Amino acid sequence: MEAIGLSLIDWIIILVYFAFVLGIGFYLRKFTTSEEDFFLAGRKNSSWVAGLAFLSANLGALELLGMTGNTFKYGMYVAHFYWIGAIPAMLFLGIYMMPFYYSSKIKSIPGYLKLRFDEKTRVLNGIAFAIMTLLVSGINLYAMALVLHTFIGWNWDISMWVSAITVAAYVTLSGLMSAIFTEIIQFFLIWFGLFLVSILGIIEIGSLDQILTRLPESMNTLWSTSADPTQNGMLIHWGGIVLGLGFVLSFGYWTTDFLVVQRAFSAKDLRAARMTPLLASFFKMALPFLVILAGLIALALSNDPNSGFKLLEDGGQVNYDSALPLLIQRYYPSGLIGLGVTALLAGFMAGQAGNISAFNTVWTYDIYKSVLNRNASDSHLLWMGRASTIVGVIISLGTAYWAKSFPSIMDYMQAIFSWVNAPLFATMLLGMFVWWITPNGAFWGLVAGMSSSFLMWMGVKFHWFNESLITMSGVQSDMAANFWRAWWAWVICFGITIIISLFTKKRSKEELVGLVKGLTQTKIDEHVPFIKKPEFVAIISLIILVMLNLLFW
Repeated sequence: MEAIGLSLIDWIIILVYFAFVLGIGFYLRKFTTSEEDFFLAGRKNSSWVAGLAFLSANLGALELLGMTGNTFKYGMYVAHFYWIGAIPAMLFLGIYMMPFYYSSKIKSIPGYLKLRFDEKTRVLNGIAFAIMTLLVSGINLYAMALVLHTFIGWNWDISMWVSAITVAAYVTLSGLMSAIFTEIIQFFLIWFGLFLVSILGIIEIGSLDQILTRLPESMNTLWSTSADPTQNGMLIHWGGIVLGLGFVLSFGYWTTDFLVVQRAFSAKDLRAARMTPLLASFFKMALPFLVILAGLIALALSNDPNSGFKLLEDGGQVNYDSALPLLIQRYYPSGLIGLGVTALLAGFMAGQAGNISAFNTVWTYDIYKSVLNRNASDSHLLWMGRASTIVGVIISLGTAYWAKSFPSIMDYMQAIFSWVNAPLFATMLLGMFVWWITPNGAFWGLVAGMSSSFLMWMGVKFHWFNESLITMSGVQSDMAANFWRAWWAWVICFGITIIISLFTKKRSKEELVGLVKGLTQTKIDEHVPFIKKPEFVAIISLIILVMLNLLFW
């Protein structure tokens, strides 16, 4: 495919944005004087600032290219990732888990595992998370390069290096603080830059109803065809959606993935930290009207032979992730293309910066300081954080080439999450709510959960066994296999952790005060009216979630 031509005004918009982002990094550097400033943004942010950054850190390539491409591939079922696959977990994080995280003053999720269990469990999770983060980071570099290659015509390698150098520069300068500031700017830029795609698509086709009527029934409903896997685009039973996505993958990501939880840690107090994921939940529910709708428009256009719309193909393999860039090409005039490209690049940089800032924190505290240099000074840790940022970006360049080999980055992402986040959620859940879970139980349960998930993935990929053994149906579906594999990894980790804990040494209840529900006295918002409490905000969010699911049933 030939590159889409950019006018002078398009170039100006893109270059001004890159200059602005780097300028923020240089400006905030003078406020980044301690390791807490670099890794936790000084814990000074309001719930709105932290909440927008919380969501924006998740609003990278996965959300924009991946979800639009997946909607083209699977239909409306992809909206489950936003609603049942996000909102309940975000509310649970704010109401139940954030008091433990924030009050213990930890700097990372592995830090909680050390306090609750022991050092070996912390290091195991730190290494697994660091590897996962670099794999995900490569997705953002690949997606940025795809946009630069599609719109500007740059060589693939040049596109990769330009993307990598920009992110490395502003995260290295001031760490999480610059990541959060740019994430908030990028949040609004993404909305303003991309919402016109959906509006212009509706105008071209006629209405939302006409878009849905152009699609087969398997693609235009949310739940009504979920009883029979053969009747929906994702080829999955509702049990897989509820257990695999709605429970394990969702809770595993939103409550234990340090990439997003780190933003809540930057809040100025516990109330602001609890409100962070609750406020973000409302924006998360609205995103399908930006992303899923664009995918449905692309699908409806491709079904019309007179539209001239067709996705890119690489070596005979359809590139589903090209749907959104091609819609921007179709609808945006000169000037607006620059805004659209900038919005896409902003999303990828937000995701990339989030991954790298989470990686440098976990590497510095949970691997380097706890294993390699326990006596490191604060100034040395600050230097190590900056150095690990550069190294992380370089490694991400390698993982980007692997991400490019997958037909859909969403399939790749869910596979990664099922390896690490799914079993970790079982460990965190037991650790926070059951006092007699032991350090050895947690460690070996986590090892068993992660190993079994990876072996199940390998078994399906290399045809050691049929994936129907995992999905409990005769239908072949990558996404169904991802959901069910996450569920089984969680069950294995959960079960083995309990069994080993019954026969190994327990920590005393006194040691676990502040770390386990039931052993910790909580006095949160005791004198605040109910309508001003986080619980009230969570109830409103839950009501809207139910209404949306019924509306698109």
